[in-house]
Amino acid sequence: MSVTKANYTLTFSPPAQGWPSFYSYVPEWMQGMNQYFYSFSGGNLWRHNTNETRNNYYGAQYNSTLQSVFNQEPVMNKLFKTLSLEGDHAWAATFVSELQTTGFINSDYFVEKESDWFAFLRNQGTTPASPSQEFPLRSANGIGNSVTAVAVGTIVTFTFPLTRPIGSIPSIGDSIYYGVPVMPTAVLAPIYLGQITSINVDIPLGTNTIVVQQDVAGGGFVPSVDINYVMSLKNLVAESHGILGHYGVFTLTNTDTEAVELFAVKSEVMKSYP
Repeated sequence: MSVTKANYTLTFSPPAQGWPSFYSYVPEWMQGMNQYFYSFSGGNLWRHNTNETRNNYYGAQYNSTLQSVFNQEPVMNKLFKTLSLEGDHAWAATFVSELQTTGFINSDYFVEKESDWFAFLRNQGTTPASPSQEFPLRSANGIGNSVTAVAVGTIVTFTFPLTRPIGSIPSIGDSIYYGVPVMPTAVLAPIYLGQITSINVDIPLGTNTIVVQQDVAGGGFVPSVDINYVMSLKNLVAESHGILGHYGVFTLTNTDTEAVELFAVKSEVMKSYP
């Protein structure tokens, strides 16, 4: 079995007594001479640090990336709410834990507050949703078993018992999933249908329905039976609650070509109570 090994260019820092930086370029030869740093690539001689453009090696532009971890009190269940960057520029960020792998913050989500760049963590999410990563989250809410499921073209109307009002949690734009109950305590794997376009609740007049636009592009299938267990999922980007986990690994990416400084990365963390 052959193993492909990646090539890296590392730098040694005498004050840190370690190798703190990995560079994207891989030279054929390197040499320091007369207070300048030279390298060869493709048989050509290059002199480094000759202009103000950062992360440009042999004519190719690269990003700056940094990865670290929040792992204080590793046995405690946590909810990571925010990222705060102590520096002079905003960075794009991704955030993963042992429970969730879809955390992110775009660089333009950060807002400068008292010399820090501050933003709330979002969840990327997928459509259809990942059962293992998204169904256990607070953004997923059970509505109940329908009495009827009527499809007219791509419009599906679920009617629920009058004794079980739909409530205020589901809202227009939420994604709807349904599963056929096979036992009192078991449901077939939920199937993605589409998005809520209307919620009609008037118990005295006998109305308790949700109207869904079938998402054909997302692979939604119209229910074939009346009695279905129905659940809704909020938009994870718009209504993210943070990232759950015992620890959080963040990766920062900066695309600037000028010099930037980053002194510290912080996160607002609260204890999660399952």
